[in-house]
This record gives sequence, structure tokens and C-alpha cells, in this order.
Amino acid sequence: MIKNIIFDVGKVLVEWNCDRAFEQLGITGAVKEAVADATVRSTDWNEYDRSACPPEEQLSKFIRKIPQYENELRLFWDHIGLAISRYPYTLPWVRALKTAGYQVYILSNYAAWTYEQTKDELCFLEEVDGAVFSFQVQMVKPESAIYRALLGKYQLAPKESVFVDDRLDNIEAARREGLHAIHFISYAQAVCDLASLGVRTENGT
Repeated sequence: MIKNIIFDVGKVLVEWNCDRAFEQLGITGAVKEAVADATVRSTDWNEYDRSACPPEEQLSKFIRKIPQYENELRLFWDHIGLAISRYPYTLPWVRALKTAGYQVYILSNYAAWTYEQTKDELCFLEEVDGAVFSFQVQMVKPESAIYRALLGKYQLAPKESVFVDDRLDNIEAARREGLHAIHFISYAQAVCDLASLGVRTENGT
């Protein structure tokens, strides 16, 4: 029996749209590609989410990759919150699950710097029963330790818990820890997949 719903944040509860942020900041063309390649598309982005070093130190690492575009990179860095917006269904979904008696938790790769810039879009955190963000524990999905950190912190039984994430590698890692897991593709699909596990609410969400 499922008692606990564990959500990823990016591309599940909030939109992550870097292209929109670049456009709003006037960063286009080859410059946009260079900044994206040095940051959000790079293998270093998981380390940014880990937040093991101070934000300014991490920024310096990105700048060293493309010093010729330092101004544009700093502009994106200072306005990274433009890439995050809460989906319309998020708060109603969390509230419906809570009303139906489920415990709701967050397990997300999320950098400390991004968190500070996007608190308004993360207002659903006030509604959930607990959360573990990568920046809080210096671990990132799909590392097994971060799943265990959440389960241990809130004393959750894996067989009573389902994890919802948009990345297959994170889903596979959750299953290795004994969790039920749903690969998020769309809100409607996730609701159906949750229902197949017996997770239902009064309003059908």
C-alpha cells in the first residue's frame, strides 16, 4: 500500500526552461550556445546542484571555460531564476494528495544559488511533509546515498513509497533502493500511473 509520494522538482513540479531565460536576457546565437555548453549542458552542472563549494567559486569555474563571455555568463547566473516557473497543476496536485491522506515529500537535485532565487516558485514546499535537496546534503541523484538520506530522515518504508522523476537514470536508482517509481512524462500520465498503484484522490488527481 502506497503511503508516501516523493516528487522530483524540475520538470515535474516546476518548468525548467533555460532558453526562455536566455531570451529574456538577450543572450542569443553563438553566445547563448557557449554559455549553455559551459553551464547547464556541462557535466559540471550536477556538481553545481551538489553545491559543495560556495556559489562564487562555482561561478568562477564556469567563467574559466569561456572567459570571453564572462559578462553574459554573470548575467545568466544573476537571473537564473527566470528559468524556473511553477506548473499550474502543482499546488492543486500536492493539496489533493494531502487531503486524500498521503504524505508528500521532495527529493530533488537543486543548487543552493538557484534555490535562493526561486523561493516564490517553490511555495508548495510549505504544503509538503519533508524535503531533501541536493544542496542540503551535497549528494545528487542518481547516487544511492541521496535516496537513503530521504528515507532515513523521515523513516519511510521504500515499499510504501513511490518516487516520481523525469529522468530514467534517477528512476532506475530509486528502484534499486526498493522504491516504486514512475517516469514522469506528463501530469496526466503520472496521475494515471499513480492510480495504477492505488494512489487516488477525491477529485481524480
